[in-house]
Amino acid sequence: MEASAVRNAVADAARAVVLPEGIRKLTCTGYVPGAVTAPHFFCGEYTVDYDKAMRRSLDHIELTCRVLVGRADDRASQRTLDALLAGSGPSSLKAAIEAARGAPGEYALGGLAHDLHVMRMQGYRWYEHQGIDYVGAELIIKIIGEG
Repeated sequence: MEASAVRNAVADAARAVVLPEGIRKLTCTGYVPGAVTAPHFFCGEYTVDYDKAMRRSLDHIELTCRVLVGRADDRASQRTLDALLAGSGPSSLKAAIEAARGAPGEYALGGLAHDLHVMRMQGYRWYEHQGIDYVGAELIIKIIGEG
């Protein structure tokens, strides 16, 4: 798997979320941006476990993604973040990203990986990005594919 192509495909999948009316559309990048337009989803750090099967046939990527929401109104920002972190529904990042798994028997992320799973949410807190504070959280995604 090529990590940058996988990260870009995850960001593309995240763009499918539909936020409630009146909330700015979610912007998404497959890389850590210099500046964000909130709400913003991006793929950040990742680890690779090589050789999970013989002859380089399988690698595992654990990808840490962040979603940052503005703070114009703390309560409203946290409601928006909660909608993005829901396990299902039109604004759920988990549902949007896991929709990129493809149909049974198909590869995930348009053929870039065997499968993926949004494993958990963590770090619901304030984040500083380029000197600006945002309420946000991390999503941990496990991706498996050819080595």
